[in-house]
Parts: sequence; structure tokens; C-alpha cells
Amino acid sequence: MMIKERLSMLRKYMNEKNIDAYIIPSSDNHQSEYVGDYFKCREFISGFTGSAGTVVVTMEEAGLWTDGRYFIQAENELKGSTIKLFKMGEEGVPTTDEYLYNNIKEGGVLGFDGRVICAKEGSNLEDKLAQKNIKIVYEYDLVGKVWEDRPSLSTEKAFLLDVKFAGETFSSKLERLRNAMREKNVTAHVITTLDDIAWLFNIRGGDVKFNPVVLSYALITLDKVYLFVDETKLNEEILNELNKEDVCIKPYNDIYEFIKTLDKDEKILLDSTKINYAILNNIPNEVIKVDEFNPTMFMKAQKNKVELENIRNSHIKDGVAFTKFMYWLKNNVGKIEISELSASKKLEDLRREQDGFIEPSFGTIAGYREHAAMMHYSATPETDYKLEPRDLFLIDSGGQYYDGTTDITRTMALGEVNDELKKHFTAVVRGMINLSMAKFLHGVRGYNLDILARRPMWNMGIDYKCGTGHGIGFLLNVHEAPNGFRWRIVPERFDSAVLEEGMVTTNEPGIYIEGSHGIRVENELFVRKAEKNEYGQFMEFEVVTLAPIDLDIIDVKEMNREEREYLNCYHKLVYDKISPFLTIEEKEWLKEYTREI
Repeated sequence: MMIKERLSMLRKYMNEKNIDAYIIPSSDNHQSEYVGDYFKCREFISGFTGSAGTVVVTMEEAGLWTDGRYFIQAENELKGSTIKLFKMGEEGVPTTDEYLYNNIKEGGVLGFDGRVICAKEGSNLEDKLAQKNIKIVYEYDLVGKVWEDRPSLSTEKAFLLDVKFAGETFSSKLERLRNAMREKNVTAHVITTLDDIAWLFNIRGGDVKFNPVVLSYALITLDKVYLFVDETKLNEEILNELNKEDVCIKPYNDIYEFIKTLDKDEKILLDSTKINYAILNNIPNEVIKVDEFNPTMFMKAQKNKVELENIRNSHIKDGVAFTKFMYWLKNNVGKIEISELSASKKLEDLRREQDGFIEPSFGTIAGYREHAAMMHYSATPETDYKLEPRDLFLIDSGGQYYDGTTDITRTMALGEVNDELKKHFTAVVRGMINLSMAKFLHGVRGYNLDILARRPMWNMGIDYKCGTGHGIGFLLNVHEAPNGFRWRIVPERFDSAVLEEGMVTTNEPGIYIEGSHGIRVENELFVRKAEKNEYGQFMEFEVVTLAPIDLDIIDVKEMNREEREYLNCYHKLVYDKISPFLTIEEKEWLKEYTREI
């Protein structure tokens, strides 16, 4: 069916249930950013393929709300659908809450599937809409009724992450979590975020493409552990490990009935921004609810020494793959046919040659010329540009390895580029370097440092409509809370935490000129301790990404001495770490592309 027909059928079901407006978010039952095919209801109903966005359908109209990363893409993909684009954060654009309040009549009904709306959002809607006596019904998955050939839930097998990679056993993590529960004076804790569960139990899986997680829920008490999961996914090795802590395994969907049976004397810790609305409403009213962040979110963000060393190893392998790719691209563009899609495949093939590679860590963003101006552009056979020996090519990609998760962006000249492109590229590199060089007192948050990256662009009156960096998991999600770089606090992003030792954060400023070009340069940084003195504990960054930054586009006159010295030192590190794994020809090429400037 075309989008219009799908919307028409959805409205038919809404009418049968007397629903005036229906919300379709991007999330799954676990409030995940990236979801399995079964959960892609928003994409199915709208045709918009970006990872973030919310659709609201009323009897009269439909709208899609998405952020600045996707404005250009959404405008293209919504054409002819009758769905209106609401550009989040732009002046005069209502939020979804404001829209619903203004467009549902007094005493009307709002509907959604309570398993895919987060508890906090649902509760906020309750409060706001109560002013007009608007009722909420959350029992119906109406898109599921429209979606006749909906994919089934994943049945991929899980695997145990060896302690030689994880650096800490499940039993040790469980004890740390229970200690945190005791400090908060709670007796139970419900966890629904897939990466938190994967980290705690040291299990990984394949239920979400690019995110090695297992569809599951967990309920932890001070003396019991319940894991709600399809048990056929768990091998003997995992079961043996779980038996050490007497983990009770229950069917995946049983969480909704099980949580109704909690004793009224329980005091449960939950994160209302992470659990779904249905779970919140199934907890008995008498149970005391303590609404705070999951302790595991902070624990997993601070990588231990074993994880950090493994991540360094994964970046050497990833750097070898990317350097080989850059050598291949620079030497073959214009000689053989290369496109955005074939270049992406070549890079993935080179990663697959590396020991311990599992899969990409997200869908590769490969944009030539004006396609790169779309921050999260995804090439298709219909849009696939052929690369020519001129202008800029941006490729943002990463890998999932047993010893880490990587995310790297490089923008490269495929031939001659004009002075404006060099000026813009050099500004982006300078921003990336200045943030990398930061030294700061403990207690600083990412928004305190963001100006270091953004300043060269702001000085030109240019900005990029996204954060400068995000946290990264360990063989987990490529976007991980609670650390990041952003110039202002965006509450729903959860990326404004104090920068602690062991956190891994990307550093990726950019310039995006619609219809012309896009530039992004991205390295990953470790937070580590520097000296401690009478002023306090100083902190600094260690760069772990290892691949050349294209000197063909650098305008040296735009860089100061400190910036040039940093780039020279960085390129020496790249050469020293990567060259032992290259052919003689590749090594000579790398020597030229990491030369001192």
C-alpha cells in the first residue's frame, strides 16, 4: 500500500475505537534509538527512514516531527504522502504535546501503543491533556493492524561476552548494582533498556541491526534476578553463567503480568524516561516508585582498564581498514567506477578482513558533494552518486568488534577543490583539534567544552544543527548516554553528565551547506585523569581513532602553531600504529598523507 492508503486504513481503525489522534514514535518496547524491523511502525506509516522522529495522525491531517539532522531527508521522503513536516526546535513550530493539546477536542481521546511510548512522555501527556478532559487509551497497536506483512520478532541467538573483553563478571556487576540499590533504599529495580541489560549480564546478541543486544527485560531485587527473554536464544554457556546468580528466566512478554504481582511493600527504582508507559501503569499503585536514572547507565559509561585496552586494539584494526580504504579511494577514483554504495561496501569488506569484526556499528553514511550536506544521508540505488575525481566525499562509518565499538568520519578530496571548501574543511579540523586538546577540572560537562569545537564555525557565522559528540558503548550501541558534547542542554538527549575517567566520546564538528557540500571529521576520545594539585583534579583527553586527516584540503595559513603541532603529532601516531599492517605501497602513501605541515 502507498502511504496515503496506510493512513486511510489507520484512520478507519482509529474511528472504530473513537480515537481522535494517534501517536507513532520511532522506538520499540525498550525506548531504543535503533530498532528491529518488527518495530519500524513510524517508517511503515510515513515512509520516512531516518532513525528519529514521531508521527501524529488525526482524522484531518498527519505530521512528522524530527530534528535538524533529518530536515532535508524528511522533506524529500514525505513528498506526496500528505504528511506535514514539523521541524523540531525551529521558531514557531509546536511540540507534539502542544499540537495534540490544540488539535484534540474537549473530552476527546488520544491513542498510542503503551509499549512504545516512554513512561515520562505518557505521564506528561496525561497531565497536559487532563486540562481538556482528554482521555488516553494505550492498549491498541493500530499500526500493527494495518501492517499485514509485518516482520516477526528477531530470533537471533545470543552469546556470552568473555570477561577478557568485558573486564568484569556478571556477578561483580550485579553486586555493584545491588549496592547502588541499597544506597537508594529500594528493594527492586526494573531495567528495560537493552544495552543496560546486555552490559549487566555480559550477553550480546543480534536482535537489532548494528546494536548487538538481546530483546529482554530485567527485574532485580536484593535477593532475586528475573530475566524476561526468549530462552531459545540463550546457549549453555550463558545459562551456566546466569545460574551462578540463580537467575530466573521467564518468557519475554511476561514482564507485563509479572510486574502486576509486585508486593505492595516493595520500593522500586525505575527510570521513567526509559521504561515504557504500559509497564509503569502495570505496577501496583501501592508500590513506592523511585524515579531516577538507571545506575547501570553510569557504570557502563566508565569503561574499565580491560575495556579501554580492548578499545585501543579495535581502533588499530579499524584504522588499518580505513587507511587501506582511503588509499584505495584516492588511487582509483576516476580510473574505475566507484559510487557511494560501492565505496561503502569496499570499506565494510576491508573491516571484515580484520580479526574479531562482527558487523557495522550503524548504517554507513557515504555522501558525495551535496549529499554530504544531509547529516544522516543514506544512499539508495535511486540516489547513488558516482564518484568523480573532484570535490568532497564524506564517509561516516564504524564497526562492532569483540574488543570494541568504533565510529569514524573522514571527509576527503577526490581531486581539486576550491578555496571555500578548503576554508570550511580547515575550520572543521581546527574545531576538532581544539576540543581534543582541552584540559579541564573534574566536574566539567560536555556543554562547558563544546564552544572549543564550534568556535571556528561560529566565527564564520556558520553552525551545525546537532551535538558535537556522543558517548559510545563497548560492543554496544554507538550512541550511549550520559556523556556528550553539545552547546546547550537538550534534556531528552541525556548527554550532559560530568565527564568521568573512562568515558568514550566522539568529537565530530561539521559544516553542512544545503545543495553544495558537507564536511565532518570525527575522532573518538577517552577521558583520563591528568595531574591533581591544590586547584583540584585536572582531566584531559586521549584520542583513540587512528586514520589520516586529508592534508589535500588543509589550508595551513588558517591554522595556528599549536593546531599544526597537534595535527603533526596525531599523524605521527597514526603512522606509527597503522603502518606495520600495510603493504609497502600503502605505507609509502601513508607517509605522504601523515607528513608534517
